Amino acid sequence: MFWTITILLYVLLAFGIVAKLLINGMRPSKSLAWLLAIFTIPIGGILLYLMVGRNRRKNKLFTLKDDFTKNLPEPPRSKPTENVKQHRNLVNLIYGSCGYPLTCNNSVEILRDGKATFDCIFNALETAKDHIHIQYYIFEDGELAERFFKILEAKRKEGVSIRVMYDSVGSFSLDESYKKRLNAIGVEVGQFLPFRLGKFISSLNYRNHRKIVIIDNIIGFTGGINVSDKYLKEDTEIGSWQDTHMKIEGDAVNLLNRIFLTDWYLATEKEVKIPSNTLEKEIQHKIPLQIVPSGPDDDFAVMEQVYFKIINNAKDYLYIVNPYIIPNHAILQSLQTAALSGVDVRLLISATTDYKMVDWCVRSYFESYLKSGIKVHLHPDAFIHSKIMVSDDKIASIGTANLDNRSLQQNYETNAIIYHEALSIQVKEQFLKDCESAIRLSDFDAYHKRSKRKKLLEGAAKLLSPML
Repeated sequence: MFWTITILLYVLLAFGIVAKLLINGMRPSKSLAWLLAIFTIPIGGILLYLMVGRNRRKNKLFTLKDDFTKNLPEPPRSKPTENVKQHRNLVNLIYGSCGYPLTCNNSVEILRDGKATFDCIFNALETAKDHIHIQYYIFEDGELAERFFKILEAKRKEGVSIRVMYDSVGSFSLDESYKKRLNAIGVEVGQFLPFRLGKFISSLNYRNHRKIVIIDNIIGFTGGINVSDKYLKEDTEIGSWQDTHMKIEGDAVNLLNRIFLTDWYLATEKEVKIPSNTLEKEIQHKIPLQIVPSGPDDDFAVMEQVYFKIINNAKDYLYIVNPYIIPNHAILQSLQTAALSGVDVRLLISATTDYKMVDWCVRSYFESYLKSGIKVHLHPDAFIHSKIMVSDDKIASIGTANLDNRSLQQNYETNAIIYHEALSIQVKEQFLKDCESAIRLSDFDAYHKRSKRKKLLEGAAKLLSPML
């Protein structure tokens, strides 16, 4: 009797999930995959669906964002310059999908690697007079964390209000004593989606991957670099960590702050009044750029749409730097279509990643790239963590989003799209310089002859690509 009731309940639950899949209008291939898992893997299939398969865009957890943002003033829109008008469709796409407009009154400094980035951040923090907002996916104990603490302690004594937010999974190793020390000096600390009984499954898979620093709403930083000493000290297994960050001054900083304060409300349910931009100096070299936030609570897959549009718009070349290129069908098709159309498509990836399973999955797509004429460059001496896309000396994207399902569908991410020739050329030239010391894969036939063992490992890892 017990087993009969158990099986009946399982079947009812399974059919309830089936009904939900059909109602939510998920892609047929994805729906069929989940149906197969649910009915062929007892218990495990349902648990897996509950963890990673549900559509969170309608989850009550994310209604908090709507509650906060509906009371925010509409961000002002800059008039496109002549150079930007050729990208009006992309500008409109970003504004239409996430509501973040083009800003033209900005200065931008591209920062490379940990030391230069954190020296710049710490110098900027020293200038704070009103507030400091800090948000990282990974915030680890160590030399950098201590340098942050000393500056924040000094700034608190000057009366500067400080808020620090970190992701509970990415910063899992951060010692509780460090958080208590921050609280003790008057720093407000927020933890994004912490582990809690009853919400473990619903929050585990949706992480805040953003890296944002705001000083007085005048200076902002974003990019790929986390607070981790591995950016200062070489890793014994994969070498030094190379990454790219940005320092921004101007109107776009207001939008970075808007992202921070929205996430802060989501994490703490505390509303903070957005301070006005008090930029005093005139910006001479005005850089048009657009801040792009994306997350699982958006109505559209914003970052996927933006990457897709940049790839499809490329005419002469498209260069991509990314540690985790695990493209979905749409992104893979667009990359191959660009290459087959005569666009010079090149990918720069580390020869090995920090996770072996991910490394195999990344490599499982190499044959598809090479067959369509996409050039793959493997950097042997460093782990490249940058997330960059640059095209045609006209447009560059720098930010936090990888080219994988997790970044495009599940994580909270932030990129900056730069519509500027000189900066795009700067990014391109650095890309080509890095490629000089990389191993180039271009011979499909030679790569196809790799061992069956490698093909087997890559094929097995590729099955997990929707979750990586």
